[in-house]
Amino acid sequence: MSDQANEFLLATDLQQPHVKRCREIMRKHPEIAQLIGRNPYTGLILAGLVTLQVGIAIWMSILGMSYWWLSLIIAYCVGAFANHSLYVVIHEATHNLIFKSRLLNRWAGVIADLPNAVPGAMGFHTYHLKHHAHLGEYENDTDLATHWEARMVGNSSWRKALWLALFPVFQIFRTFRLTHVNTWNKWMIINIGVVFLFDALLWYFFGGAAVFYLFFSMMFALGLHPLGARWIQEHYTLDSEQETYSYYGPLNLLALNMGYHNEHHDFPAIPWNRLPEVTRLAPEYYENLSSHSSWTKLLLEFIFNPEYTLYSRVRRQVEEPAEKAISGSMKQLERAS
Repeated sequence: MSDQANEFLLATDLQQPHVKRCREIMRKHPEIAQLIGRNPYTGLILAGLVTLQVGIAIWMSILGMSYWWLSLIIAYCVGAFANHSLYVVIHEATHNLIFKSRLLNRWAGVIADLPNAVPGAMGFHTYHLKHHAHLGEYENDTDLATHWEARMVGNSSWRKALWLALFPVFQIFRTFRLTHVNTWNKWMIINIGVVFLFDALLWYFFGGAAVFYLFFSMMFALGLHPLGARWIQEHYTLDSEQETYSYYGPLNLLALNMGYHNEHHDFPAIPWNRLPEVTRLAPEYYENLSSHSSWTKLLLEFIFNPEYTLYSRVRRQVEEPAEKAISGSMKQLERAS
């Protein structure tokens, strides 16, 4: 195992670059403020994807568990894309980018979570906002692998593949290290109750084959799949000078532009459908950054390149309250819109 497999690529006390870049772009391109807002049509995508996944699940229940192999194929080729997009909808709801009402955004996240079989929307709500405010801080950012997780996986190809396949499971364990974060609130209880009640009703009326299909759609959407390379693309790096990467490939059409990750971190108040406009209006800030054009290529490179480990990340040690800086920038953006 290489030395890099035992420590983060870079430990820094520098602030994350996104707040500074956002302010610079806003000064130079104030017209970007017009992109800030919400996209209520995301609700239609939410309704369509939930209907699609439930419909396929019911169809698989008609075929029965004897067709488990077909269920896995459809889950990989169709369900993974639908569930991944639903996670983007949950992401949009987390940032209140669908409806003006925070209540409606919360419910949008819960409903988008139904085809995932395992509730995660409200947990994501808490930890994702921490990720933005404390990017790369081990004590606050669950996007960073735990030390035991990174050491166990190392730079072994088969362990990295297994890690990707079980990525949703590892994400759950990471939350335990943030002992100062309390996720057990009313919405977490609602999220768990609604999703598990939905699972129970689906199983009762249509059998285990329906839940089986939805569960593996979720696992493929987040795991060992070209879509799973998105988690590598966003912040895994072999260059200590750049910690956030965008993806500008064709799967953005199905992943609701979540490949535009630098743009999203710079402007978290801009909905998914307008993120490409950020790149178009301020190309000088993004064209010089390294990016990815293929999630499939990145997936294979991550697995088979021994230089990549779970420590291929920038770890930040900043005492300054970055959360206040992010919050202040968000309020400035909202006023500018």
